[in-house]
Amino acid sequence: MKKEQKSLSSKSACKSAKAPCKTTKGKGKKIANESVDISTKLLFETSWEVCNKIGGIYTVLSTKARVLKEQFGDNLIFIGPDVWTDETPSPYFKEVKSLLKGASKLQLPYGITLRTGRWDIPGSPVVVLIKFDGVYPLLNDIYGEMWQMFGVDSLHCYGDYPEGCAFGVAAATTMLALANHLGADDKNVLAHFNEWTTGMGLLWLRKIMPEAASLFTTHATSIGRSICGNGKNLYQYFTGYNGDQMSRELNMEAKHSVEKAAAINADCFTAVSTLTADECAQLLDKRPEVVTPNGFEPDFVPAKRTYNVLRNAGRKRLLEIAGKMTGRQWSEDTLIIATSGRNEYRNKGLDVFLDSMAELSRTGAAARRDILALVLVPAWVREPNGELLIDLNQNGILPVNPDYLTHRLNNEDSDPACCRIGQLESEGQLAGNGQVKTIFIPCYLDGADGIVNISYYDILPALDITVFASYYEPWGYTPLESIAFGVPTVTTDKSGFGQWVESDVAGSKIESHIESLKKTGVVVAPRDDSSYRDTVKAIADTLEAFSGADRKTVDACSKAASATAALADWKLFISKYDEAFRIADANRDKRMSK
Repeated sequence: MKKEQKSLSSKSACKSAKAPCKTTKGKGKKIANESVDISTKLLFETSWEVCNKIGGIYTVLSTKARVLKEQFGDNLIFIGPDVWTDETPSPYFKEVKSLLKGASKLQLPYGITLRTGRWDIPGSPVVVLIKFDGVYPLLNDIYGEMWQMFGVDSLHCYGDYPEGCAFGVAAATTMLALANHLGADDKNVLAHFNEWTTGMGLLWLRKIMPEAASLFTTHATSIGRSICGNGKNLYQYFTGYNGDQMSRELNMEAKHSVEKAAAINADCFTAVSTLTADECAQLLDKRPEVVTPNGFEPDFVPAKRTYNVLRNAGRKRLLEIAGKMTGRQWSEDTLIIATSGRNEYRNKGLDVFLDSMAELSRTGAAARRDILALVLVPAWVREPNGELLIDLNQNGILPVNPDYLTHRLNNEDSDPACCRIGQLESEGQLAGNGQVKTIFIPCYLDGADGIVNISYYDILPALDITVFASYYEPWGYTPLESIAFGVPTVTTDKSGFGQWVESDVAGSKIESHIESLKKTGVVVAPRDDSSYRDTVKAIADTLEAFSGADRKTVDACSKAASATAALADWKLFISKYDEAFRIADANRDKRMSK
């Protein structure tokens, strides 16, 4: 291993390559009147979610790509895992073998292979997908080197830790090989690593190409997420938590160790919100140099005519499903409320959402207007609900058996959201007849789920208002996506997005729910470790008020939502990344001068 690595070290293969990368045709820009000239920079960005749609990081990277592409041209290269096969190809990757001077033919160590192409998103950036299976046999040696160099403790690793480390090492190795191949001076390389899953890659790059300037972004600390996921109170005891101690208690030593080492050794460490920056300072013992809030790409929002078509089609399908699942007609002016995101019952606020729907039932709002609540959260799906599928293909309304699941789950008796809906229905709080009907759509809305058959972004226009009652949410893309589509939203002050709205948009807390929606399109409900019922009631009160609003007020809320989303355009937020690039460059220079 060491012999192979020596042949790829920056001191041998890259030492004489002093010319900047020539792949971009753009003129380049200087960042904020500083001396860092983007036209000389080669920017690599890597994540497990490049061309691999799993969660919020995919949205971060795919929506900011066009603005970065405008700055860097084809000197912006995303690197992701090649987890695809001929039978299941990536729907986001368009292979172009001639890109990067035929880099797909490069012979890399450890059996790493490359595919070059473009990411099928606005900006169509260059992307390299890598196979990294050959790294696995070398991991024990790599763990040993990382322990000696950076104190990374991989002794108790398990689960997806080896996979993340193998990919990270392969990504760093690929960066060096591509920089050599393209004739880039190592000192003109910016290498950006996202989340703990690529932390080992940043450390490995420090070993093989120390002249590169590195950046590491924490989207959520592994320990913070684990504390919340294990039902512990994060906020009540926040200043008393020690990350190293909690990693041992929660059996998270390896992930925490590599994440902390990457944060400490990065030339620039960033986090996506002030909320997460505080968390990093407490649990990783390092405060990020820059907060880089997550923006949105306006091109993801359809034009008005298309929007109206999508809204009508989406509402028709959702109300049809509701009719089959309840045995009655649903009015066209039904208030459709939804929540979505990862299936983390407490962290993502599914608990509060469901209890808020029960509280809304008790207010009597559903007696005045039909109210349909949707849980759009992927779970362990076995198959589409067969009886519902039959009903949808037949005329008439009455279903065989009323239900609240559009798809059958493998674990219906243990999925927390499924169990809570069942409990509330059995208690008569979410029955759907004169009350709020809650339907759980537990699949990825990719347009081919077998029941809804409409993608998430195409179903968003059908919604009237959304709720994201997060307990732990470093940023919060789901509420930002909602308002970008002109759909007002309710979130909490435990999301980075919610805090941004309160501090940067509203300027202060607005007490009236409707006034807040009319001003920003957003209501930020308080949530902490001792006010669960208060949060539930605040959200239910907001929804009750909105359900009775006239058309003029609803339109005003929608326009305010779009206006707030415009303030989160990547063209405005990208300046924080420009600042991070400058800091990384400067800190690399300081490090190399020692």
